[in-house]
Amino acid sequence: QAVPAGSHVRLNLQTGEREAKLPDSENGKRDTREERRRKRYSDVDVDSSSFTSEELKKALAKMKESEKAERKVSSLFLKRCTVRKKFRPIEQLKEEFEKLNVKMETDYEIMVKLIGKFNSSASTLDEKVAALYDLEYYVHQV
Repeated sequence: QAVPAGSHVRLNLQTGEREAKLPDSENGKRDTREERRRKRYSDVDVDSSSFTSEELKKALAKMKESEKAERKVSSLFLKRCTVRKKFRPIEQLKEEFEKLNVKMETDYEIMVKLIGKFNSSASTLDEKVAALYDLEYYVHQV
């Protein structure tokens, strides 16, 4: 597809599509939608004899593919937003549990404590063995 001179072109890494942004007008204000449409179509050669039917079919197929990709991206965004509404950050959960006098620890924090217990010279042999068994469980979880 023809792109007007001076347009900003970028490659969208998520969809693999190339995107073009029309330049701002000379007076520094953004163009209205109608002005952009006029500029866009004034720079494109739309003479029907210059395109073959195969080229038109390919262009239409690309447009449909890009529309599907846009729908997919927007649906993923909506899913992500609904997931964020269902879940809260770990820091917020820790604060709420502290108010209830419940201490919450992540697997990583527990593993660090178990390694510390295993490396401690004050731990008995039974405590070290228990720490290794517990550590084995958490390592398999990760």
